Amino acid sequence: MSRRIVVIGAVALGPKAASRAKRLMPDAEVTLIDQSSRISYGGCGIPYYISGEVNRVEELQTTPYGTVRDAEFFKTHKGVKALVRSRATAIDRMARTVTVEELDSGRTYDVPYDKLVLAMGASPNRPPIPGLDLAGISAATNLEEAEAIKNAVSEGKVNKAVVVGGGFIGLEVAVALGDMWGIPTAVVELADQILHNFLSGTLARMAAKDLRDNGVEVYCAEKVLRFEGENGHVSKVVTDKRELEADLVVMAAGIRPNTELAASAGLNLTDRGLIIVDDHMRTSDPDIYAGGDCVSVINQVTGKAGWYPLGSMANRQGRVIGTNIAGGDAVFPGAVGAWGIKLFEQNAAGAGLTIESALREGYDAINVHVEQIDRAHFYPDKSLMTLEMVVDKPTRRILGIQGMNAMGDALAARINAVAPLLSRGATVADISNLEVLYSPPFAAAMDISNVVGNVAENILEGRFKPMTQEEFERLWTERGNNEVYFIDARVGRDSEPMVGKYPEHWHNIPQDQISERIAEIPEDRQIVLICNTGLRSYEAQLDMASAGRKQTRSVMGGLSSARRLGVDL
Repeated sequence: MSRRIVVIGAVALGPKAASRAKRLMPDAEVTLIDQSSRISYGGCGIPYYISGEVNRVEELQTTPYGTVRDAEFFKTHKGVKALVRSRATAIDRMARTVTVEELDSGRTYDVPYDKLVLAMGASPNRPPIPGLDLAGISAATNLEEAEAIKNAVSEGKVNKAVVVGGGFIGLEVAVALGDMWGIPTAVVELADQILHNFLSGTLARMAAKDLRDNGVEVYCAEKVLRFEGENGHVSKVVTDKRELEADLVVMAAGIRPNTELAASAGLNLTDRGLIIVDDHMRTSDPDIYAGGDCVSVINQVTGKAGWYPLGSMANRQGRVIGTNIAGGDAVFPGAVGAWGIKLFEQNAAGAGLTIESALREGYDAINVHVEQIDRAHFYPDKSLMTLEMVVDKPTRRILGIQGMNAMGDALAARINAVAPLLSRGATVADISNLEVLYSPPFAAAMDISNVVGNVAENILEGRFKPMTQEEFERLWTERGNNEVYFIDARVGRDSEPMVGKYPEHWHNIPQDQISERIAEIPEDRQIVLICNTGLRSYEAQLDMASAGRKQTRSVMGGLSSARRLGVDL
């Protein structure tokens, strides 16, 4: 059994793998190598330190019982030697050594290994944008950058901020600056939506509205051309559509894996530059393991190579690696990419494919959109949740699930219930019959996770003919052509404002009156049925179908979704 274990990288996966291996092999010599003096910290907590929700930066580096995880901690508590401020510059696979450079002294030396772990993570992208090196531009990806931003903000040196990139880090920092500090902030995203590949276009619009409603401007499909400065400090961001004043710019334009060392050592990489590993997290060299942000693992929905730079993933992979180095047989089968993000009034979360990514992958997929209260309707403390489920029509397999809700814990519970099923080929029937706990303070008797499965079944079997919010918005905008007849299936008092404002176009026929008033509904026009969440409009659709009137569409999510999207009604 191997006795000399060297781990390159000491943020998330590295410390986990090292500590696990040492725990299982107490007599092993385990060495961590990292170029920073600060190791083993929660990088995902940086936005919450910037916001002030986490008071001290050291809290991101502490154990649950308050001990800072520094080099001395690993030596004393874990029996692991940590070489900080040290950079691994080369791997000699024949000699089984790692060349290390001490950053402070410049001294180089070789460290021998029997098993090597690559936990080198990823670095922020640095696109070739003129002015990128101006002071005040930061990626906010390590503790030093986080401290610099927090100090500048708390000292009143930041009056306007721009975040380049609408992914997780970018949005979390934007919320931190706008919510806790009240700094006018703008997000510039190159893609046509924020959280690209994580949220559907519909949910991304809801997320963007939440940001805008709380003072954060969001500019999508926009390219940064250059940064301008005064006295060496950034003062302006120039895009292809506008100029934005800024004395702080956070570059959150994606990341790239740190795999140069692996490439120079001759390890197999994907076309995207990720290290290829098997399900035991072994590289093409059986004595070298790798994990975290620098490796490719199987996407358990598509079966193809995937990339999941998530701290939770790195920690679980680290445990697998540590177990296997110690002679175990642990397997990491892949991932579906469960994620979550806290915005202002809303939270977003998901797992698996969005409808857009499913269609790109070649699936014949549909997107099921549901609005429902997250607890019993009579319980006073409740919130309206949006849940979307992506379904492959031929097989009825669930490909993904995403949602938004004001109460993040309630949303996480639904995503966590479905996410493990995605890798097992779960179908619509599995979700419809999914057993979840019921108690009025936590959920409805027919939980929204079951309802989204039921709605999917109704669509697949032709009972429910849905209309997306985007289709509804387009038809409502074009309502003057008289080709569409809009019916509000709510009770009269709920529909009165719309009927009063648009008497020629908005017609109220409550769902329980549809059958007796069927003669009022024109037969030569497309009928669009809508209510508050979509339930009554679906029942109205069934009533009309029973009367032989099948030229109907029911708006998924109803007016609740329309309002959250900012549809102009």
